Amino acid sequence: MMKVLVINGPNINMLGIREPEIYGKGTYDDLVGMIKSAASRLGVEAAFFQSNHEGAIVDVIQEAYGMYDGIVINPAAYTHTSVAILDALKSVGIPTVEVHISDVSAREDFRQVSYVRSACIKTIVGEGFEGYIHAMEVLCEKREKED
Repeated sequence: MMKVLVINGPNINMLGIREPEIYGKGTYDDLVGMIKSAASRLGVEAAFFQSNHEGAIVDVIQEAYGMYDGIVINPAAYTHTSVAILDALKSVGIPTVEVHISDVSAREDFRQVSYVRSACIKTIVGEGFEGYIHAMEVLCEKREKED
């Protein structure tokens, strides 16, 4: 069974409260439940981590080495600022898909820059919570091609 670590960065724990016109009314718990359901359907064992702290995200990426077959990451605001998260992803070499709930390309200029993108096999934007499911499907397809 494929093991995937789903990492969410700062303020994702505030889903449903934070800017619902951009992120929707679903909560973080709703997101986790939806991913768990899809993971079961896909035959994926999903683990979850959310933190508002950059170093904690770096730590969990490093701890994923040798334990997970894929990472789905929404670095949130750290997308645009964190070389540390980029370096952690490069260090472990685990296939990673970057996800953003909103369409960052249609937002502020600073959101056009993604430091983590170069360490990812794909970036999914603007699909809402469904983007996480799409990311798991991408990882499953990659694994199937390699088997």
